[in-house]
Amino acid sequence: MSAAARPLQAYAAVTAAYWAFMLTDGALRMLVLLHFNSLGFSALQLAWLFLLYELAGIVTNLYAGWLAARFGLAATLYAGLMVQIAALLALTALDPTWGITASVGFVMAVQGLSGVAKDLAKMSSKSAVKLLAPDGTGLFSWVAWLTGSKNAVKGIGFFLGAAMLGLIGFDASLLTMAAILSAILIAVAALLPSGLPAKNKGAKLSAIWSVSPQINRLSLARMFLFGARDVWFVVGIPIYFQSVLSDGTAEGRREAFFLIGGFMAVWIILYGAVQAMAPRLLRAGKRSQADLTKAAALWAALLVPLPFVLAALALFGAPDLTMILVAGLLAFGFIFAVNSALHSYLILAFSGEGRVTMDVGFYYMANAAGRLLGTALSGLSFTLGGLPACLATAGLMAGLSACAARRL
Repeated sequence: MSAAARPLQAYAAVTAAYWAFMLTDGALRMLVLLHFNSLGFSALQLAWLFLLYELAGIVTNLYAGWLAARFGLAATLYAGLMVQIAALLALTALDPTWGITASVGFVMAVQGLSGVAKDLAKMSSKSAVKLLAPDGTGLFSWVAWLTGSKNAVKGIGFFLGAAMLGLIGFDASLLTMAAILSAILIAVAALLPSGLPAKNKGAKLSAIWSVSPQINRLSLARMFLFGARDVWFVVGIPIYFQSVLSDGTAEGRREAFFLIGGFMAVWIILYGAVQAMAPRLLRAGKRSQADLTKAAALWAALLVPLPFVLAALALFGAPDLTMILVAGLLAFGFIFAVNSALHSYLILAFSGEGRVTMDVGFYYMANAAGRLLGTALSGLSFTLGGLPACLATAGLMAGLSACAARRL
């Protein structure tokens, strides 16, 4: 029976594959960040570890839509899972006797593979929703659930990565995740029904570039939105928290790993929960597409002041700064999640069925560009001006996102 006849089964299989991938993706990020920070890597060197990951995402997303149109959505989904397994296994070859330059170069290359894997899986899953969702308001609900639940799972991965690093070490954690992901890949391959778009040999590579002004503006807003998050999320906050939570002993570092991983996990899980609830929060069932487009501009503007306020408090050393940051960044996560959910709906609403994979790929290329920009600025701003500079840069990026969203 085709996916068209069994959309719920196809949706469940796609969601399960995406969950499994994002669990390992979140865990791997925390493993790499905390492991190499404990080895003495600077904030700028840690940012470099993730740059190729984000750069690979830009290139992958740009061509993934065409690849899915050319070879089929199921093929790109399976490819994403397999490349992630290869990346996990490759990282176990890292030799602790290598110098800093060799270690950074090797981990960057492997992270690049992981970036390719993530965006193949993401583009495939999000595009499948456009084709499987029921007509009407069902599209917002289905994409919000997929995106929100994915981020909750990724949040669990953040905690899992930090916990495994403290309990079983770096290599054993990587092997465990590779084994779990391999089992999931086999299960999904067996259960995914046929009927997702098959290969179209007539798909042209030149069609990857969007010609829609709405999609281009939405992509620009998305780029700066994710830059605003990652400029504090990738390096600044984890390193700041490790500096204030760890006493430098092995036990202190282990406790700091759990606390940092716990915060990052809670942030992502709550962010995912808000995304999943966004259709209800926005009363999307009673609003038109044009009304939801206007809402995207409003919610983008609401995000702008918060990072600047937190930056000022950090600069002047407010009492109980760590608790203020936790509360402030959770508030940031709530507003950010509503923005992200609206974007995820609008890209599918703006896309035509005939080129959905290419429009989604183009949009997530901009998303990856924002993460690349945020990652680079995270290490650079923290090195130059500490946490206040990170947060002020996040405010600037949020302002640019709001400017782009006003023209949707």
